[in-house]
Amino acid sequence: MSDIMGPVRVRQEGAVAVVTVDFPPVNALSTAVRQALIAVFRDVADDESVAAVVLSGGPSRFIAGADLREMAGLPAPPFLPEVIEAMERCDKPVVAAIAGAALGGGCEIALACDARIGGASVLIGLTETRLGLIPGAGGTQRLPRLVGIARAVEMICAGRILTAREACAIGLLDAVAEGDPLAEAIARAPGTVKRRLSRVVVPPGEEKEEVAAIAVARRKAGGVPAIEEAIRVVTATRGQDFAVGLAMERAAFLALRESVEAAALLHLFFAEREATKIPGLGDARPRPVGTVGVVGAGTMGAAIAVAHADAGFPVLLVERDEAAAAAGLERVRDIYARQVGSGRLTDGAMAERLGRIAVGADWSRLRDADLVIEAAFEDMDVKSEIFRRLDAVARPGAILASNTSYLDLDAIAAVTARPEDVVGLHFFAPANVMKLLEVVRGARTAPDVLRSALTLARKLGKQPVVAGNEDGFIGNRLYAAYRRHAEYLVEEGAAPAEIDAALEEYGFAMGIFAVSDMSGLDIARAMRQRRAATRDPRERYVTIPDLLCEAGRLGRKTGGGWYRYADGVKAEDPAVTALIAGERARRGIVPRRFTPEAIQRRLLAVLANEGAKAIAGGIALRASDIDLAFVNGYGFPRARGGPMWAADRMGLTAVLGEMEQAYATGGAGSEPAPLLIELARSGRTFSSLDRGE
Repeated sequence: MSDIMGPVRVRQEGAVAVVTVDFPPVNALSTAVRQALIAVFRDVADDESVAAVVLSGGPSRFIAGADLREMAGLPAPPFLPEVIEAMERCDKPVVAAIAGAALGGGCEIALACDARIGGASVLIGLTETRLGLIPGAGGTQRLPRLVGIARAVEMICAGRILTAREACAIGLLDAVAEGDPLAEAIARAPGTVKRRLSRVVVPPGEEKEEVAAIAVARRKAGGVPAIEEAIRVVTATRGQDFAVGLAMERAAFLALRESVEAAALLHLFFAEREATKIPGLGDARPRPVGTVGVVGAGTMGAAIAVAHADAGFPVLLVERDEAAAAAGLERVRDIYARQVGSGRLTDGAMAERLGRIAVGADWSRLRDADLVIEAAFEDMDVKSEIFRRLDAVARPGAILASNTSYLDLDAIAAVTARPEDVVGLHFFAPANVMKLLEVVRGARTAPDVLRSALTLARKLGKQPVVAGNEDGFIGNRLYAAYRRHAEYLVEEGAAPAEIDAALEEYGFAMGIFAVSDMSGLDIARAMRQRRAATRDPRERYVTIPDLLCEAGRLGRKTGGGWYRYADGVKAEDPAVTALIAGERARRGIVPRRFTPEAIQRRLLAVLANEGAKAIAGGIALRASDIDLAFVNGYGFPRARGGPMWAADRMGLTAVLGEMEQAYATGGAGSEPAPLLIELARSGRTFSSLDRGE
């Protein structure tokens, strides 16, 4: 038996062959690893001195999953099912010693072993649906035989990752080692009984549990076909021969691998990794952030405080006076109480997290903060005054952040004597839930401050996207154009409900007018009023939203906006229909009909066009950053890959044609972006631009 076969090392301890995958940094299942594993298992199967095998990934590792760089192209043989077939043919017990991540294909390899011993830091799960796929090497067939169909459906469809204790509780791990899982696996291996899951019958399950798990999976599918395929293949395991199920799984996997949805989700996977690669940061290291201060305990400030407390940070939540502080504390308690009520949090965890948040009106306490986040009303005078006070009270080197969603960060920073310490941290409501964190880089933001913001985002479990300092940054800049053109469509003949239905059909959870009602029409009106003095008179302006506000229709909170709400139920309102018709008549517009596809194409083109302007202006570093922003902050369907990716699929020539029509009706501000024109005429795409082509 060879000692080394490429990225796999083999040593023998008595009658136990210890097989160690050594392919830094995460032991991805590259072609070389797959080749070596097949060779090793063939060797140990033939070696009479070996009575058992332990498969390890080395200290703090196992096998993290597929090599996604290969998946982006055409993987070369041998494929993962061939590796697992070689393991199946080995007639000696195989024990997995899992000391780190065993995800996707790594989990499938662990399931092909006879026993699984985990370390305390194990993360294990079948995560393929996150990439629009299903497990393709037996995961859908082995997992239900181990944990039952209901749990397998829930885990696979959600792409759920379990900790060591969670995995052990359901039998996915046989034991969690107190010390080194490799040592325990070696000790157990000689006495391990062969238990190949391919020969195990699916345990009887509660039909009610299975039905519930399937219903939840379908409700959260988000337009990803892999979810329905996973349900079909997993539920087929009961009473079905393993080989038949394996063939069914592989056929579904290969078909999904060629799907548009899988390509879109793989695009987002790589986009997440690119988003933190920021030019100009060099070797800047993040400043240490221990205690976090939050100024403003309103709805947003309270949720920002909760987000940091959830991540383990001590938080100082400061308000203008004790009454406002007391109200802020109640908001924080309400957030946690709702989580306890829904079963997402225990009473003990609530008490622990509340204990991390100190609420008061004493600004001098902010001297103890390493980072202070302003979360006040969106008004330049208010924010400037707060930053003057912070400049006086915050310790030297503390990071000063603004949660502004539109305002000029450089103007805010200019009121301080340390603009290099100022950065924008634009959280999205609710801040403790929404994944997007728009990190705004000011003209003088120091590299280590920007690096600190990116590091903080990771600790909070957020997806950071770096934006330049311009009105609306990336997200709200695009969203303003999107909303404006949706209003143009209403004025031209489409009902708000028709536009929302088209967007929901496209994959959005809610249409744009339902979202406006939820957030409040007065919010958008305040933004329009702020911009009124600088608005180009050649830009088309729709007065319908202003008339709704003047009629007291501010959305859900007043019982009516674009829709009416009786007992919380949304319905079209004849009064709104009449108001819209009156405005069309006043402006001499003869309404016309729009198909759902026409609505979708127009609004996608508008987003892509505005995105092209943001890229050309240096507000967005890359098209994929815009995709991340809209998927994680504005509900753009993940299975569509984001607006820029979707525009590439639509074809930029077609996008340009849509924008030429949009410009004809929208006037100034709706011009086709020069970058869009250039890409369309040269046959290039936004993706090729990101690749530097």
